[in-house]
Amino acid sequence: MSNNASFTPPSLLLSTIGLSLATFMQVLDTTIANVALPTISGNLGVSSEQGTWVITSFAVSNAIALPLTGWLSRRFGEVKLFLWATMLFVLASFLCGISTSMPELIGFRVLQGLVAGPLYPMTQTLLIAVYPPAKRGMALALLAMVTVVAPIAGPILGGWITDSYSWPWIFFINVPIGIFAVMVVRSQLAKRPVVTSRQPMDYVGLITLIIGVGALQVILDKGNDLDWFESNFIIIGAAISVVALAVFVIWEMTDRHPVVNLRLFAHRNFRIGTLVLVLGYAGFFGINLILPQWLQTQMGYTATWAGLAVAPIGILPVLLSPFVGKYAHKFDLRLLAGIAFLAIGLSCFMRAEFTNEVDFQHIALVQLFMGIGVALFFMPTLSILMSDLPPSQIADGAGLATFLRTLGGSFAASLTTWIWIRRADQHHAYMSESISTFEPATRETLNQLGGASQSAYAQMDQILTSQAYMLSTVDYFTLLGWGFMGLILIVWLAKPPFAAKAGPAASGH
Repeated sequence: MSNNASFTPPSLLLSTIGLSLATFMQVLDTTIANVALPTISGNLGVSSEQGTWVITSFAVSNAIALPLTGWLSRRFGEVKLFLWATMLFVLASFLCGISTSMPELIGFRVLQGLVAGPLYPMTQTLLIAVYPPAKRGMALALLAMVTVVAPIAGPILGGWITDSYSWPWIFFINVPIGIFAVMVVRSQLAKRPVVTSRQPMDYVGLITLIIGVGALQVILDKGNDLDWFESNFIIIGAAISVVALAVFVIWEMTDRHPVVNLRLFAHRNFRIGTLVLVLGYAGFFGINLILPQWLQTQMGYTATWAGLAVAPIGILPVLLSPFVGKYAHKFDLRLLAGIAFLAIGLSCFMRAEFTNEVDFQHIALVQLFMGIGVALFFMPTLSILMSDLPPSQIADGAGLATFLRTLGGSFAASLTTWIWIRRADQHHAYMSESISTFEPATRETLNQLGGASQSAYAQMDQILTSQAYMLSTVDYFTLLGWGFMGLILIVWLAKPPFAAKAGPAASGH
């Protein structure tokens, strides 16, 4: 193992660019389709409800593939796995671009998600491996920056490509990027020594995981349409999911080579850090999903302008990440993570003050402010959750944390939309009750709209709907704001020291 640790590629810069591009491409693909959904749904002749499957099918298959990363990397070697995953991702992207029907596109998105699974953990593992221990913080900060910039670039790029060219290009764009990444990484890391081992595959764990998580995501996606537990489909799906996940947990705790190493939760910092990472990321994902939707459906923004309004969130993370990587270890990481949650929480409370009159500049400034939180979120949280794992389990830990984070984002996508629409419906019903032609205010509004006519009532209903969505958006951001305040308390349950362990000399607890 010692010769492996001391391997340095011919060019650190080129290796970093090649590895980061693959992750950029994969993370970009989680959000690039968001803005293009109406166009894709329209072109393939399906409802926008079914269009959401383009997002969730990728996220879920991606999450399910993540736990396999450890087994695959031990079996075939880290560099080989990275190269194969990237090449298959390029192929799957191309197939997505040439899809002619929705089932076809969703099928290729599932394939794309599956082969994308190993990309992020392998990039993380290889970056840590090629950098000297003193500079590993920098490597992780850089990766965090890529992870933050890609979801922001996604909607802007997606909107621009969809408006200027056609939606298949949001997938074709991966082809040149992926081929370039493969060529660079292959030339740089070809000589890296490989240690492989044959380990038994935990098929029971894998199958119960796929069934449990798959069923759960289908329930979350279909729940709103089918009126939740009023529907037999949802009840049966929930039962299957609960049973499969219960079997999965029991099996993983007892199996000698589990596909997901749940025993890592025995480590306190890993437990606390992962909880905070998953909940924080789910909240972050929810904000990035609701804001563009609200701007496009209620405020009349185009796809490109909605993307631009959301984009300033990326400015500070890009500027601050190098400093966070360099100086973070001089501070208590719980303090940095706490400041991150405070900033994101405050940004949510600011959005809860929005009205239908809010202008582009104001929305963009709140996004800019939230960037402080995003800059300080990933690196300290990742360092905390890795801090008490023995070196031999760092790769497993990274995989498990990324798996849960990806699932958190996917579930947040379904739940956020559900909460948002549901609260809007409740507000609409409540406000409609207080409207009657005997009310002076109602009569005055009708007179302004040209008297009590069909079109005046329709216009009033439109105003109500817009107000209802505004109130629902306010409720949602208030809820998230308090959620982030809660995370500040949770993160202090972690125990220092948080320095990364180097080499096999991990001290016992």
